[in-house]
Amino acid sequence: MITLKQLRYALAAEKTLHFRKAASLCNVSQSAFSIGLSELEKHLGIQIFERDTKKVLITPSGQEVLEIARTILLQVEDLNQMKDREKGPFTYPITVGVIPTIAPFLLPKLFPLLEKAYPNAELNIVEEQSEELVDLVRKGEVDTAILALPFPLDGLMSFEFWEEDFYWVALKGEPYTDLNEISRDEVSDSNLMLLKNGHCLKEHILDACKLTETTANHGFGAASLNTLVQMVLGKLGTTLIPEMAKDQLTSQNKDLSAIHLNEPGPHRRIAFIIRPNYTRLSIIEALKEICKKALGSKK
Repeated sequence: MITLKQLRYALAAEKTLHFRKAASLCNVSQSAFSIGLSELEKHLGIQIFERDTKKVLITPSGQEVLEIARTILLQVEDLNQMKDREKGPFTYPITVGVIPTIAPFLLPKLFPLLEKAYPNAELNIVEEQSEELVDLVRKGEVDTAILALPFPLDGLMSFEFWEEDFYWVALKGEPYTDLNEISRDEVSDSNLMLLKNGHCLKEHILDACKLTETTANHGFGAASLNTLVQMVLGKLGTTLIPEMAKDQLTSQNKDLSAIHLNEPGPHRRIAFIIRPNYTRLSIIEALKEICKKALGSKK
């Protein structure tokens, strides 16, 4: 008979690709872990993993088994959570993923409001880039994630709560810094610096400005918006930042100008993403309202 414990063992082995680490993750001895996994494979008549002394590989049939196992365990978790629907949000801890171009600008405003509205709420934050967060939500390893759209969601559902435009940041006295609005042509003429590959903000900026990889300056690609602004202060070029980051990144430095990008918007849309069968929707609705209040609701 297949057990939920065996399915959890299999998914732990998939995650770590190391049986000792997977056994530790499941809080069992390695021998008990190996027996449970062997019993699962014997019952199915399928080899899920190829093993040797150095590595663990997933077989093609094993990959199919793991996808089914993941679905089963997520559905069991959904069933366990259904009894708490009537108790209101934040009955249990929730894990929220946030991308790096949102986390430092939203979370400091979010947490005080959350503490006031739901003193017993427990949020665990995972900061990763969009592609990784989509995968974590799909696998059920985080409850929800805050992403900037558009972005491929791999069948997940989205709940938008904010939209915003970009602002061009340059040293005062540079060309165009006396303007109230700036066009994409003027931006492309300003030695524009962007985040490195992997950040969806880079793609959103290229799309908003109708730029290509070759028409923007990527020689100084940075890992954070704060680094980009410091590079602007170092006279290395200019950059674009989202509206939610503008005050935090520029208000304390009088040498900087932040000018609205005058191109059709919104330039990016902010949303929570969840699995289609996720049952704790009251939490998502509560978080949406608090986020809207934190940012100054536009939607």
